[in-house]
Amino acid sequence: MLGRPLLHLVPHGTKIHFMRGRFIGLITSAVLSIASLILFFHPGLNLGLDFRGGVVVEAQTQGPADFSKIRMELNQAHISTAGLQQFGAKNNVLIRLDAPKENNAEATQTLINQVKQAVTSAQDGTKIVRADAVGASVSSELFYHGLLALGFSLLMIMIYIWFRFEWEFAVSAIITLLLDLTKAIGFLVITRFEFDLVMVAALLTILGYSTNDKVVVYDRVRENLRKYHSMPIRELIDMSINETLSRTLATSATVFLAALPLALFGGASLSGFAWVMLFGIVVGTSSSIFIAAPLLLFMEEGSLKRKAKKAS
Repeated sequence: MLGRPLLHLVPHGTKIHFMRGRFIGLITSAVLSIASLILFFHPGLNLGLDFRGGVVVEAQTQGPADFSKIRMELNQAHISTAGLQQFGAKNNVLIRLDAPKENNAEATQTLINQVKQAVTSAQDGTKIVRADAVGASVSSELFYHGLLALGFSLLMIMIYIWFRFEWEFAVSAIITLLLDLTKAIGFLVITRFEFDLVMVAALLTILGYSTNDKVVVYDRVRENLRKYHSMPIRELIDMSINETLSRTLATSATVFLAALPLALFGGASLSGFAWVMLFGIVVGTSSSIFIAAPLLLFMEEGSLKRKAKKAS
C-alpha cells in the first residue's frame, strides 16, 4: 500500500472559480506585454557579445583584483572603451570591448594582445583564462538565426497543439505563449542581463515548459468535454483547472527549486539563464490558468454559439 504524501501543495477537492477573474488576468497580461514591447524598443535589450560583436577577455589575478590599476593600464594603452567588471570571485576580471574599427582578424588579434599585456602588467601573476572575439557580420547572423529559432519553435508548437487538440486550443495556446515571451523579454530589458545565445536557449526552454503546462490543462479540459456534455463550459474549465492544480504547482515548484541554486550560486555564466528560467516558470504557470484558460473559454463559447445558430 502506497503511503500518503507528507505535504499537499493544494487541498483535495478544491473548487476555486478561476474564470471569475478572467478579465483581470487578460487585461493585466496585455498591459505587461505592451509595456515589455515598449521596453524592447527603448531602451532595448542589452545585447551580448554573440549579437553585438566585440572582444571579451577573462583574466584571473593572484589575490583580489585591483581594478583601479587595471583600468589605468588600459587607459595608458589607449583602450578607453573597456568595460571592466568583477566576474564571480574577487580575483576574476572580465573585460568587454567593442570590435575594432578595422573589423578584421589582424586588428582584433592586436586588440586582444594589447588587453592581455595591459592586464598582466597591472598585477603580477595574472593569467588570461580566455579571449573571445565575434565580428559584426557573424553577430548579426547569430541574432537573425536566434530570432528564427524562436519563430520556428512557436510554429512547431502551434502545429503540434493543432493536431493534438482543436484549433481553438492551438490559437489560445499560441497567443498565451506570445504573451509569455514578451514578458520574458521585458524582464531581460529591466534586469539588463546580456541577451546572447544562452538567453535564446532560456527563452526556448521557457516556451517548452509553458507549452507542457498548458497541454496538461488542455488534456483535462478535453476529457471533461467528453464526459460532461451538458455542463456549462465555464464551470467545466474551472473544474479542469482545479483537478490539475496540484500537479501543475508540484511540477512548477520542483523545477523552480532546481533552478534557484543556479540563480543564487551559479556565477555570471549561469545566473542570468537561471533567473530568466525562474521568471518563465512563474509566468508560464500563471498564464496556463489566467490567460490560456480564459482565451479557450471565449473561443469555445463563440464556437458553441456558432453551432447553435447553424442548428437553428
